Amino acid sequence: MIKNILIFSALFLPIFGLSQFAPAANVSGTTAIHKDSSAIVNWATKVNTFSRGFEDVAIGGPLASYGDSTAALGYAEGTSTEVVSLGDAGEIVLGFQYPIKNDSGPDFAIFENSFSHDYLEFAHVEVSTDGLNFIRIPSESSIQTTSQTGTFGTTLAEWTHNLAGKYIQGYGTPFDLEDISDSLGVNLDSINYVKIVDVVGSIDLSYGSFDALGTIINEPYPSAFESGGFDLDGVAVINENNVSAGLQKEQSSIKVYPNPSQEGINIVGYSGIYQMHDMSGRKVLERTAYKNEIIDISFLESGMYILTTSKGSIKVQKN
Repeated sequence: MIKNILIFSALFLPIFGLSQFAPAANVSGTTAIHKDSSAIVNWATKVNTFSRGFEDVAIGGPLASYGDSTAALGYAEGTSTEVVSLGDAGEIVLGFQYPIKNDSGPDFAIFENSFSHDYLEFAHVEVSTDGLNFIRIPSESSIQTTSQTGTFGTTLAEWTHNLAGKYIQGYGTPFDLEDISDSLGVNLDSINYVKIVDVVGSIDLSYGSFDALGTIINEPYPSAFESGGFDLDGVAVINENNVSAGLQKEQSSIKVYPNPSQEGINIVGYSGIYQMHDMSGRKVLERTAYKNEIIDISFLESGMYILTTSKGSIKVQKN
């Protein structure tokens, strides 16, 4: 009997041993950040470079092709469709209206489009001040490496740390610049670029990706579809190097999304009269907003505006 118990324990120890990092969204102890979180102050505003990867790197072409790179800009929709697929080892570099800075807690978050808590695709994350020298935020994987996770196999949030794609769609994986505080060649108070690099989930050493400890990362593979690889929904800024933004956050209790926007905005949970002024003080819009109404700003010229309500004022970027 004792021998049987020991055998049972030995069989399940590798599985139990995997659960050592923050769990799935909506589970106690999670670090997931919802796309509507008040902690978010801005979103990526430009694509600096973009390079697709193969649908299956082991056999070569074709390249992944789903989505346009601009789908990674602005507010994360939290759906499976409004994304850009990177393909195996594909990468994208995004820029921001204001630099990201190292402050208390997570400084930015990355959103992927996983449709469930137990089917996750990952990506490495790197940051740069000048767009030339990138520092990778150290990741860790405790996923077993003895057998390949299949195309629709299981991956869990508890098994990884500092890999984008840890959470279901609508929830971002947070990153703290303090994790690279001893790195040279980057100013942590002036991060202008974030690079997302797809993790190739193969445990074949010829193709696979490795965490910061040199462990190969085992994720669902192959994903030989036009939407193969990491599917990027958005990059949210939490700590922004913008003095006026800090003042704005203190003076206003309203939240607007998406911000920046090309077409329309929503004043979250607000009903009442609002005005918008350009930066010269000229009033360009005055209307009554109803809760969850989308406000059309497509007719405005590109630039910065001040939206004022009875709850305070906030800057709105029209792209």
